[in-house]
Amino acid sequence: MFGYVPAALKLGPPFMAVEASSSDLVRVVALLAAGVVAVPIFKRIGLGSILGYLAAGLVIGPFGLRIFSDPDAILSVAELGVVMFLFIIGLEMQPSRLWGLRREIFGLGTLQVATCTLLLTLVGLAGGFPVAQAFIAGAGFVLTSTAIVMQLLEERGDIAVPKGQRIVSVLLFEDLMIVPLLALVAFLAPGGGETTLAERLQGIGIGIAAIVGLVIAGRYLLNPLFRILADSRAREVMTAAALLVVLGSALAMQLSGLSMAMGAFLAGVLLSESTFRHQLEADIEPFRGILLGLFFLAVGMSLDLSIVAANWRLIAVYVVAYMIAKAFGVYTVARFLKAPHREALERAVMMAQGGEFAFVLYSSAATVGLIDGAANAQLTAVIILSMVLTPLAILALRHLTPRTELSLEGVEVADGLTGSVLMIGFGRFGQIVSQPLLLRGVDVSIIDNDVEMIQAAADFGFKVYYGDGTRLDILRAAGAGGARAVLICVDKAETAVQIATLVKAEFPLVTVMARAFDRGTALQLIHAGVDYQMRETFESALVFGGSTLEALGIDPEDVAEVVEDVRRRDAARFEVQLTGDIRDGRNFMQGNIATPVPAPVTTPRQPGRALNEETASMLGRQAKQQTETGAP
Repeated sequence: MFGYVPAALKLGPPFMAVEASSSDLVRVVALLAAGVVAVPIFKRIGLGSILGYLAAGLVIGPFGLRIFSDPDAILSVAELGVVMFLFIIGLEMQPSRLWGLRREIFGLGTLQVATCTLLLTLVGLAGGFPVAQAFIAGAGFVLTSTAIVMQLLEERGDIAVPKGQRIVSVLLFEDLMIVPLLALVAFLAPGGGETTLAERLQGIGIGIAAIVGLVIAGRYLLNPLFRILADSRAREVMTAAALLVVLGSALAMQLSGLSMAMGAFLAGVLLSESTFRHQLEADIEPFRGILLGLFFLAVGMSLDLSIVAANWRLIAVYVVAYMIAKAFGVYTVARFLKAPHREALERAVMMAQGGEFAFVLYSSAATVGLIDGAANAQLTAVIILSMVLTPLAILALRHLTPRTELSLEGVEVADGLTGSVLMIGFGRFGQIVSQPLLLRGVDVSIIDNDVEMIQAAADFGFKVYYGDGTRLDILRAAGAGGARAVLICVDKAETAVQIATLVKAEFPLVTVMARAFDRGTALQLIHAGVDYQMRETFESALVFGGSTLEALGIDPEDVAEVVEDVRRRDAARFEVQLTGDIRDGRNFMQGNIATPVPAPVTTPRQPGRALNEETASMLGRQAKQQTETGAP
């Protein structure tokens, strides 16, 4: 009995390895499940994906369910998500475009970083910290979270617009600032003055050399490399090469003392004009999304609730004080450089938090003895809490501030218009519709509610008035009552139906012609009483299909006949749907499944006839049977 050894013990180390791998799999599943569950819930209730990831990380971390005890291990890997994010942003930034932002990067960036560093250092001094510690704490908080801000800009669709580009410029400058700040930490440390000028210049030289080397490699080596790999037609090799470029450039920058994100961004910029740009973006995108989510999860896990609980008053005061001071500095600089109030306020709230590079700076300061371990933990908690509060602050700003008033500078409001034709909506459809009318000298009054489009149209010689076609007072001011025809050319289907209903109710004698987004909209417009409607893609699709037949060698006369047959079938189907349901009339369509071909809607040119006596006899018997049974 005592000689019995359990099978698990007999297996020894291999069994233990299986247990370890099983434990790792549990952690992986927990990570994925946390993100999959939390993010949709938080987005559904309007709190955004970032808060979802942070909350999920807090739940599964050391101070929640304790599935993970070492968030730093995940954070070091998850930071690659930020790296890949910056690579994709770089792909959107052609060198000429980046050069055009040089004033924002070095002008706006310098002014904002200097102003905020000064204000945050003063906050530290007011709290009783020595000058060196107050400066390091403030300088770390100045380094905005690239991951959070870029994610917010992407969700709002603001990365490519001017106000978004200015924020991106400041983020790039802050990434560059990590190098001199780390050098300054070494200098301010006890005994740091012993670092010689030559050693400092050597560090700066290594960083510059790394940037130059990366630029040269990107300009002369990457495109030929990807061309060779593309010729091999091995998709997995292209994906591996894309990862190699991103991670290799990040590693090169890290070894030279710069940030990994800066290296990936530069690699993206250098490949932005490459023919392989879209392929690279498609290859990197899945890795970027997963790793960026992991980054936010790891940040949530890193929040040490025991330190927060033990020092909650101090941490709460510094979170609020730092965020207010930094937001004030960002807003002041933005207004000084003539940014509108709304843009300056949004930028201030969005950039009011500390970022991931502060962890690096504080850790370096703790290593050289500039701050102790407790201060490092407290400052790290301050940074994380500010990152958590940023999405909430954005939501609060959105609800507390009024909607942006449109600037009507250079735009005239529709009033007293007398054109014989009133066109509502001047987008891509309306612009083409206007051409035959204007060429024939028809007096056309045009209104639209898109101020930017109205201003752009003026540059091309079009007078477009500002007005909302869904409002009766605007329609009267635009001359709808005296017009011979009202043309509804707006993009949105529901808006077109709303305008059509209003115009026919208030001006029943006016001819109303409308653009229909799709078949369903066309049916609604007919029921609303319009005199003419046209589905925006119908005729162009017929022309496209006909041109395809001609390209395949079909005789043009036959093509014209087929196209006309399609047009008649569509009209017949439309008539059936008007009195029934949109699903009716399917027998008029030709599908690509093996079913009987529907009979032509066209009348045959001549009656059918048998080509031989046997066929004539067969057709005669069938006709007789149908007559006897009453079959159609």
